[in-house]
Amino acid sequence: MDAPRLSVVAPCYNEEAGLGEFVRRMIAACEAIAPGDYEILLVNDGSRDATWPCIRAQAATHGNIVGLNLARNHGHQLAVTAGMARARGARVLIIDTDLQDPPELLEALMRRMDEGFDVVYGRRRSRSAENPLKLATAWLYYRLLSGLAEVEIPRDTGDFRLISRRILDRLNAMPEQDRFLRGMVAWLGGAQTELLYDREPRFAGRTGYSFGKMLGLAAAGLTSFSTVPLRLAGLMAAAGALAACGLAVYVMVGFLTGRAAPGWTSLALIMIFFSTMQLACLGILGAYVGRIFQQVKGRPLYMIDEIVSSASVAGVAPATTDTQAAALGR
Repeated sequence: MDAPRLSVVAPCYNEEAGLGEFVRRMIAACEAIAPGDYEILLVNDGSRDATWPCIRAQAATHGNIVGLNLARNHGHQLAVTAGMARARGARVLIIDTDLQDPPELLEALMRRMDEGFDVVYGRRRSRSAENPLKLATAWLYYRLLSGLAEVEIPRDTGDFRLISRRILDRLNAMPEQDRFLRGMVAWLGGAQTELLYDREPRFAGRTGYSFGKMLGLAAAGLTSFSTVPLRLAGLMAAAGALAACGLAVYVMVGFLTGRAAPGWTSLALIMIFFSTMQLACLGILGAYVGRIFQQVKGRPLYMIDEIVSSASVAGVAPATTDTQAAALGR
């Protein structure tokens, strides 16, 4: 089968309420750009509602839709990775199904790529219906990441982007277990540009990205693309050593001059200071060691239970075997 002009990779987690509207708008956008010459890969990331039956129904109805059902909830980044491994298009759009990133921007993304770019990423000009705390923490995080990362990662961007086949092949060849896709795409280089847009509120349902998941993604971004925290641990250790030397001199001078005053306050403060520095350094080192531990195990990135499309027998493809899933996850 000839490769389509466009592939759309859309991870889904508890998107039962809005999936039909997403498919309707996404198909309309694809038909306007590449009539019949596209595929839409809907990746069910272990949803707890009826998202997978909805995907199966959409795949049975629309010949351009392929559904992938992951064995469990692997997380957004690995769900996107699973879709990208199956994408056959010359260009690949990564978009969430919550409709915060409008499918209608596909035309503008394609036009920018026609100018010779390998990656066109959506940069958020505004974010509707976001609470002030989330906006403030996002603003701070993107600037912290930009300042610490050893590669230039665009600010105020998510994974909403259009990438060329060349970039996709390079991305699929990267073996990271803890994946921070927007940073990985930036690291790959090539001609990249932005498209400013206004992010819309969710069409339906609630976000599956909890505060804990956002912290995990933020930590993955910092530890994947910066060794500054490790150097910071060394600096804190050096600062602690200098402070210890200063305190030792102070204590010796006080002892020799007879001005030493016994007291638990200074002793408690010293103990708290050094204990805090040690724990901070151990925490930073632990984050990097944990990433090494996950990487050296060499487990598959994800497991696929089922793949469906209108071409499948009775609308259902045989479940993917463990060997096949392992090969897909490399």
